[in-house]
Amino acid sequence: MKKTILLLAAAVLATGSLSAQKLVIKGSDTLGAKLVPMLAEDYKAKHPGTTFEIAAEGSTTGIAAITDGTAQIGMSSRRAKPTEISAATAKGVSMQPTIVAWDGIGVIVNSGNTISALTKRQVEQIFAGDITDWSQVGGAPGKISIYTRNTASGTYSDFKDLAMKKRDYAGSAQKMAGNEAIAGEVAKNPNGIGYVGLAYLSDPGIKTVAIDGSLPTEQTVLNKTYPYARPTFYYTNGEPTGEAAKFIEFTLSDAGQAILRKVGFVPPPKY
Repeated sequence: MKKTILLLAAAVLATGSLSAQKLVIKGSDTLGAKLVPMLAEDYKAKHPGTTFEIAAEGSTTGIAAITDGTAQIGMSSRRAKPTEISAATAKGVSMQPTIVAWDGIGVIVNSGNTISALTKRQVEQIFAGDITDWSQVGGAPGKISIYTRNTASGTYSDFKDLAMKKRDYAGSAQKMAGNEAIAGEVAKNPNGIGYVGLAYLSDPGIKTVAIDGSLPTEQTVLNKTYPYARPTFYYTNGEPTGEAAKFIEFTLSDAGQAILRKVGFVPPPKY
């Protein structure tokens, strides 16, 4: 019996930390704070014995985790950068993206703010620091407080690309660790402005601003009439296998897509 136990222990050690029954998923807060944990709970109910380790610390960390082999799935709200792909290739890792949902980055203000619409140009000028007072865009006088994601966030990068013509954020911008933190700060600050994913637009104390007359909805995100629409991804090392493949398949299944909608994401089109 003792010999059998030792052999089993050796076998467990030989398989490494990423066992077939444990899924390690790291990366995007946009995906990892609400959506993926809900998917994981439903998946575990259907696949007893499977466990999850989910770390939502930003898209950059998810892509890095695939490169260094510390996760089977890397969550990302942006596409991997050429430099990241090159770094992965140098280690023999093939970055394989799977679009799992579409999202719209909503611009939010305090629910008491009289502003309900902005132009794309005004959004760029506010977040870059050219416009610093609400009176400059037709609101009540008050110094604008800007809240952004931190630099590890894919949303931080995507918003710069989609809304700011890749300009830098204003030096006064306050960097937050997640969508929920931005929504919370804007809800507390009458002069606050920030951006969050679709799943957070109904948080209390905030309202979503129309951009050039368009609000982020399933329809405007899918037909890309909303200017800040973007896909979100799972990254794997090559084609997914084992439990990772099963979880990705579940995410894209009708059951998984129902959870996407419940959280607030838009399922990707099926061609």
